[in-house]
Amino acid sequence: MTTSAVLPTTTLGTDGIRVGVQGLGCMGMSEFYGPTDRTESRATLDHALELGVTLFDTADIYGSGDNEEFLSDFVRANRDRIVLATKFAILRKADDPQYRGIDNSPDYIRAAVDASLRRLGTDTIDLYYMHRRDPRVPIEDSVGVMAELVRAGKVRALGLSEVTGDELRAAHGVHPIAAVQSEWSLFSRDVERTAVPAAAELGVTFVPYSPLGRGFLTGALPSTGDLAEGDFRRNMPRFTGDNATHNAGLLAPLHAIAEARELTPAQIALAWVQSRAQVHGLPVVPIPGTRRRTRLAENAAAATVTLTAAELDRLEPIAGQVAGPRYPDMSFTSAGRE
Repeated sequence: MTTSAVLPTTTLGTDGIRVGVQGLGCMGMSEFYGPTDRTESRATLDHALELGVTLFDTADIYGSGDNEEFLSDFVRANRDRIVLATKFAILRKADDPQYRGIDNSPDYIRAAVDASLRRLGTDTIDLYYMHRRDPRVPIEDSVGVMAELVRAGKVRALGLSEVTGDELRAAHGVHPIAAVQSEWSLFSRDVERTAVPAAAELGVTFVPYSPLGRGFLTGALPSTGDLAEGDFRRNMPRFTGDNATHNAGLLAPLHAIAEARELTPAQIALAWVQSRAQVHGLPVVPIPGTRRRTRLAENAAAATVTLTAAELDRLEPIAGQVAGPRYPDMSFTSAGRE
């Protein structure tokens, strides 16, 4: 398995904020993927900096604020070395774990940023995302308030998550958008229809979340029934029933390339995501999530792996054959509004 030196860097949009070409998604350090180990998670954060990972991604929804609070000690200890990203917009209810709402209203945004700043223990968020889009609120109004946060010094740069190309253009007309975060992997390529071309056109960096298909592309995921209680993948369409069996059968080319290159399937999958930068002509900074140092080192090593044209050709058909949508309810995604 390839080992990683310090990662090369790129910029977030035109704001001049430099980051390692691979970031770290911190969501799983608080919930969603079964039991967590905070000691190992903190060690993973520290090791990420050693490897040149500088973009750390969280959101106010993760653990209902717990993830931001968990990161606060790490943030305070390394504030001048990290680029801190968090998000607003998704609502939860303590008495209904399955509930998800969306709020893009100006008053909510102003309250949400102050709450995140308190939990994170910092005066400024480097990259502040609208986590999900509420079509009932004009995106120009929401981004206008987000721009106020930049002028107030609470936020350095703005991001959007799960937006269409047209939504990105409208937002960018109000204030420069530094980054778009959406699911993008060998299993999920719907963003290539409009969001990626718009980002390339506007000079916006793309930040793929779930670049490993929520673990499916590692080839080492247990069956759905063996996932820990509380693991939200138990209810994801691609992980259940016949869909899971079918999708596992699509991984043969990934395993073959990994074996030939003496790499892991995860590294090949991440290298594929990284290759999109050249294919589409824009900076790409995937944020695979992990809670363990060993997986972190494995993932970071993929940032300098270059796939051949023949290998890319073998991987090309996979996404078009995947069974099941990304979420049970796709209305919250860019694909659901296209």
